[in-house]
Amino acid sequence: MAEQHHTGFGGNGGNGESGAGDGGEPYLSGQLLVAMPGMTDPRFEKSVIYMCVHNADGAMGLVVNRPIESMTFPEMLEQLGIDPADDADAIRVLFGGPVEQARGFVLHSPDYLQDASMMVDEKVALTATVDILRAIADGAGPRNRLLALGYAGWGPGQLDDEIMRNGWLNVTADDDLVFGDDLDAKWERAMAKLGVDPLMLSDNAGHA
Repeated sequence: MAEQHHTGFGGNGGNGESGAGDGGEPYLSGQLLVAMPGMTDPRFEKSVIYMCVHNADGAMGLVVNRPIESMTFPEMLEQLGIDPADDADAIRVLFGGPVEQARGFVLHSPDYLQDASMMVDEKVALTATVDILRAIADGAGPRNRLLALGYAGWGPGQLDDEIMRNGWLNVTADDDLVFGDDLDAKWERAMAKLGVDPLMLSDNAGHA
């Protein structure tokens, strides 16, 4: 991704799809989607996506294993007018998905919460405000955190259809798969957690 990113963080923390649990089943919320080896969309090839929302109204998730090389955390803070502390951790900026790629989201552990934070499950929250970036820059943010620009979104029934067509597998999330630093290994690790050997799956497999 060579284009210049100008980051926007909302003031209300909402992602426009925060209807998780609003009258519908949670479906795959809080789980990981794992792209099948035959994924034809290059934006999602070998991607692992943490599902923040999945219900009858659609789905929203963040890709957790693809960095954005054209944007660093200090550059993002500079754009937002935030001065990092000397001992602040330099976290990586990830490609969260192709929708609203100028919009920032932080997936994180619940030891840091704002009124604007959305709890996905008991272990993971989602916040999309500048305040959480300021806290991270000050060294006072959540213990586990993942910063992404953009998100992956699906309309009603769209993701369910893709799963039925063998586009995706799903696996339970764990801290290392979601927040771990070894991005290149996440897809293989997710497959291994499922007990699946990618070499045994053909590009147009009828069974996963």
